[in-house]
Amino acid sequence: MKRIVIWVLATLTVVVLLFGYRTSRQGALNAAPPAAVSGSLATSGATSGATSGTTSGGSQAGKSSHSSSSKSSSASSSAGKASSATTVTGQVAQTMWGPVEVRLTVQGGKVTDVAVPVYPSGTGRDYEINSYALPILVQETLKAQSAQIDMVSGATVTSGGYLQSLQSALDKAGL
Repeated sequence: MKRIVIWVLATLTVVVLLFGYRTSRQGALNAAPPAAVSGSLATSGATSGATSGTTSGGSQAGKSSHSSSSKSSSASSSAGKASSATTVTGQVAQTMWGPVEVRLTVQGGKVTDVAVPVYPSGTGRDYEINSYALPILVQETLKAQSAQIDMVSGATVTSGGYLQSLQSALDKAGL
């Protein structure tokens, strides 16, 4: 009888502990989606006339609330400068985890800024992957000045969508 009581209490304790356990990912699931990822190439003596101050706002279930009908390119001129920066938005790439869109700022035939205003951000796992992968992709793009960059391991789907939208933007910019 004593063994039965000990077994029941041990089983009850294990069940209570299992239901009371909280995973470390639970906080990430309730976190706000990350802001739009961007990076810029600092050029000596010149500043980019266009910046990407867009954030990813509220997104729901892997779909971004951004409009994908943005203009394909728009020019903005630097005050008093002969050269102008042109912002070009790549075509939205639909991936299995959500859309990816890349926006480039081109000045003097060089990519000076890369922004990713639309990307999968519906779950904590999306947040985790993209907060790691997108800055790497942006930096590699600025370094390579082309779409000839490596994909990020662990973010293959997002990397593929990024490269597709990046190539579209580069084509529109004539690079």
